[in-house]
Amino acid sequence: MSRGRILVAILFVSMTLAGAAGPQLGWAEGFGPFPVRNFQPLHQLVLGMPGDRASVLKPGALDLRVELANTANIFSDSTPQASVAMKFESIRSGFFLRYGVTERLEMAVEIPVVNRYRGIMEGMITAVERATTGLAPDRRALQGTGYAYQVTSGGRTVINAREGIVGLGDASVMGKYQVLTEADWLPAVSVRAALKLPTGDEPHLLGSGSPDYGFGLAIEKHVAKDWMVYVNLNGVIPTGRIAGFGLQPVVSGIFAVEYLWSENFSLVGHFDYFSSPLYGTGTHVFDKGVTEGVLGFSYRLRPQLLWQVYAVENLDFIVGSAADFTLSTVVTFRFGS
Repeated sequence: MSRGRILVAILFVSMTLAGAAGPQLGWAEGFGPFPVRNFQPLHQLVLGMPGDRASVLKPGALDLRVELANTANIFSDSTPQASVAMKFESIRSGFFLRYGVTERLEMAVEIPVVNRYRGIMEGMITAVERATTGLAPDRRALQGTGYAYQVTSGGRTVINAREGIVGLGDASVMGKYQVLTEADWLPAVSVRAALKLPTGDEPHLLGSGSPDYGFGLAIEKHVAKDWMVYVNLNGVIPTGRIAGFGLQPVVSGIFAVEYLWSENFSLVGHFDYFSSPLYGTGTHVFDKGVTEGVLGFSYRLRPQLLWQVYAVENLDFIVGSAADFTLSTVVTFRFGS
């Protein structure tokens, strides 16, 4: 059984047990989907609109969110047009501020810091693969390699990124306007817009060197008094090029289900899809889209302090394009209302 199927099975069992044994709530407020994005190294250089709920902050409220996401990347592919050898882990530290401007409008800014290194999850992932389906082909091909990030295209080296790079990524400015408030038969609906600023170091592949523009919809609905459903649909228009490769518009979608175990704790599962911003590279590592499953929890430590942990696993519906595995923790502190 693949790790993707294991993740789905764990999600199903967790939700079933929670539904059978959990306390009943009187329409408690959910915590929303996790702020996931496409963590594939080159795809990540294009604007990512993180998972979000439809409801907005109250006027005057300010959220400070800090996210630490560690992603294991391993790709090995060779075609007449291109070759790819990538084996490393990356830590994306996101500092996210959002502010309630009016009853229906909130604004946000995100500033990421990225670190590429050899990683700490290799032993755990290898053990899981050997105990289930056996070593993945890419991992077997790069056995004995500690760090690699080399890409050739048309016989020319286009990426040869060194280890130990730490620096500022591309910042983003986002806005969300709630057009519908949830009612008996109506979901809450918001429209979203985002602008990515080229603040990252392009030569070291910490940024794309060009702005991107995004827009989308966020929908949420109570489907029972302790269950929430969330849907995000996004489109992104990137500009410029990445490592000499051309870019195309991106579409993404998130479908998430949250079980509200109590007013302070919930379980959340996602199915996510991200199309590729790259095309014509000659390798499935960059040209294919990404399908992933997400599983995690949200826990309110204090009235104004929220802790979230989630894991992202490649489901392999589209082979070879997604990052191998991501583990993330998020802490959000709310000031004001």
